[in-house]
Order: sequence, then structure tokens, then C-alpha cells
Amino acid sequence: MNTNPVETTAPAGHPLPAKVRTLLAGMSAQQQVVARSLLADPEACSRMTVTDLAEHTGTSETTVVRTARLLGYSGYRDLRRALVEVATHAQGPAADTVGGVALTDPLETMVAKLAAEERQVLADTAAQLDLTQLDAAITALCSARRIDVYGIGSSGSVAEDLAAKLMRIGLVAHAHADAHRAMASAVHLNPADVAVGISHSGTTLDVVDPLRTAADNGATALAITSHPRSPVAHYADHVLATAAAAQGSDLRSASMSSRTSQLLIVDCLFTGAAQRTYHTSAQRGLAASYQAVLPRHQATAPNGR
Repeated sequence: MNTNPVETTAPAGHPLPAKVRTLLAGMSAQQQVVARSLLADPEACSRMTVTDLAEHTGTSETTVVRTARLLGYSGYRDLRRALVEVATHAQGPAADTVGGVALTDPLETMVAKLAAEERQVLADTAAQLDLTQLDAAITALCSARRIDVYGIGSSGSVAEDLAAKLMRIGLVAHAHADAHRAMASAVHLNPADVAVGISHSGTTLDVVDPLRTAADNGATALAITSHPRSPVAHYADHVLATAAAAQGSDLRSASMSSRTSQLLIVDCLFTGAAQRTYHTSAQRGLAASYQAVLPRHQATAPNGR
């Protein structure tokens, strides 16, 4: 049985392929075989009984059912219904533009592949986003006395973006990309505060440790991660799952592609908070922020250039 990564014929935006791509890395080897088959040919799989799919993948009926439950379905029957929906709306593969960038790809192909990957990641994130969790996260942010946002590396720039956006609408938010400063800040949080941990893998200790400390002190903890069963999610009250590319490459890791979906979550949090506080503080905060930075955007270049 071939267990190499495969292209998917499933359409962007359906929650099933989004869930498979998000949870694939955390599955057992046999569950991954089943999951890859679902991605590779959802139409064929939708016509199979649980016994047929087990034989097709060289696994067992128990493995197929466990995979279905891991993906959030009550059993194989519900998974099969989802496969029918995916097959019904499938638009066909985009094999020419989806996949890792090769060293020999010309610029045109490289740009097309990256654009297709970004679209897929955004569609997957939107499809699998738990709106109940998002609603609760926005509510927590709007009522917070103080907000700490933790992120390292590429997630650090996302953390800074979230904090900057929240400050524009009058919320007290600070981003921490240094582990020591993050811990020093986390120990001072209390139940009136919110801590946000951003980590693609969900295992980055410099994010997990301050989020756990903040949660231990009673702060509401939010996690933004591509791995909802990871340590950072374990310590969070609310988890917002992001999607990433199904596989990385020598030129572009999965964690790099996850930044796109992280920024989508950030925009959802910011826009939701701005909507809810618009008439009380956001409108005034946005206007004040705009006026404060406007002079810096109107500077004249030396020598009239």
C-alpha cells in the first residue's frame, strides 16, 4: 500500500478534507492510510462499505471506524454521508498547481503553486473553524482587562499583528516573542485577563509554558494551532484550529504555510471584537489610531523625491 503524500480531488472549503489535512500528522500509521485514501478519491470511497474501505486500504474495519471518529463523525455511516457531499461538489484535481515547490520550478509555476496552496489553506481554515469557540474567544477578548499574546518565530509576527490590531480598538494587548518576558508577564495575569498562545505545532515550549502559567492563574486561555490535540490546546479554554499545507517541502515548511491561516484567525478575532465594541470604544479607538499615525504617512521624501 502506498503511504506517500497524495494530491486531493476534494474541493476547497468542505470541512472533511480540511479536518483530514489538519489531523493527519497525529494519526496512527494505519489511520493515515485510510485518511489519505479519503483525500485521494472521496467519490470512490463514498461508494464503499466499511468492509470495502478496510480491504481497499489494507487495514481493518476497526481502524476505519476509529478514523471516522477521530475526524469528528459518530461512525462510518456519518463519514460516508460526508464523502458523498464532497464527491457531489468536487470540481476535479488541480494537480498542475497544487503541491510543494520544486527547485526546478520556473517563476510562473512557483507563483501558481504558492497561490493555490494559500487558497487551499484559507478555505480549509474557514471550513473547519468552530464558530462556537470563535464566539467565546471574541467575548473573552472584549471583556478582558489585559491581553497577553505569545508566539515564537513566524507565529511571533502573527502575535504582534493580533496585539497591534486589538490596541487599535482600545483593548490593552501585548505580544511576547521572548520566552522570559512572556513568563514574567504571564505570572501577573488573573481571571480578568486573557492569554493567547499561537503555535503551529502546538508543542513550542516558549508558548505552551506561559499559556499554562496564565491559565493556572485563572486567566482565560486561547490557543491558535494546527494541532487541536497538542499541549498548547490542552491548556486552553478555547481552541481555534488552523489549517496548513498537507505537506512541507525543502523550500517551504508546513509551519510557514500555517501563518496564512493564523492571520485569518487574527482577522476574525479583530473584526468580531470591533463589531461588538464599535459603538462603545472601537469607533473612537480606530479614529484616534488613524489620526495618530497619519502624519507619519505624509512625510516628504528628501530632495522632493
